[in-house]
Amino acid sequence: MNLRQLEHLITLGDIGSFTRAAERLHVTQSALSRSIQALEAELGAPLFDRVGKRSELTPLGQAVAARARRIGLEAAEIQRSAELLRQGDAGSIRVGLGAGPGALLMTPLLAHAAGLYPRVRVSISRGSPELQLQRLRERDLDTLVTDIRGIAPAPDLVIEPINELRGGFVCRADHPLAGQKALGIDAVLRYPVATSSLSNDVASALVQTYGPRAHPDQMAALRCEDVSSLVQVMAQTDAVYLGVIAAAREGLEAGRLVELDMARPLGITARYGYVRLAGRTEAPVMGMLRGFVGERLRD
Repeated sequence: MNLRQLEHLITLGDIGSFTRAAERLHVTQSALSRSIQALEAELGAPLFDRVGKRSELTPLGQAVAARARRIGLEAAEIQRSAELLRQGDAGSIRVGLGAGPGALLMTPLLAHAAGLYPRVRVSISRGSPELQLQRLRERDLDTLVTDIRGIAPAPDLVIEPINELRGGFVCRADHPLAGQKALGIDAVLRYPVATSSLSNDVASALVQTYGPRAHPDQMAALRCEDVSSLVQVMAQTDAVYLGVIAAAREGLEAGRLVELDMARPLGITARYGYVRLAGRTEAPVMGMLRGFVGERLRD
């Protein structure tokens, strides 16, 4: 058997029609039939049941198809490894960024790569953790940089912690709450609270610290996955930003923004880390990403 035959088996098993499978594979129907027949002859048993116009995998066919998928992925990784070795200091990075890392990394990372690594192609994706994980598993992304508390451990994932960044409340420097001491949550909730999607752990911590009214579903008046936009809105309105303090670093250092002094400090952090697929070969230029991310993801 060969990889081409296994590809034929997988495609026909997915589609269930010789005609449509042949079209997708860009082969004739007779060529596809001969390929499947040769594989069945080699294995000594049928791989498909012909049920009316549909072809369905037999129990043996299902077992062979499952192994064939793994073999196909391994073959793709062999090709990828060879390509990465040829790329040297060039190549590409496809990275997904969570809400907080997006605010801290996206523009600086693009500028860093353009200035120091002009031969590297950098593609950045934003979106919900669920969408990002799906794209990672479909091999549309090489790695994610996100809050790893929202990522469920799985055998196919490698999760590597980077750093923990403190969370809290921030407002503009001339906000009515600015400069007040030992604020309670009731004072904060008199104004719109702007935040991104928060993990269940963070939601629980908010409720434990400030009570049921602080649950994100109740408290958040403005919700967006683009934390940079939330910080900009907060700087221009009476909205109060809730999230990673480092996302507002520039405005805090310039004195345009201030962190609220809460009577009960929030006491939670975002646990940022890398998420990648187990068994995948990293591009040599990933070293550039790791060094830059380690430097930028700090309080």
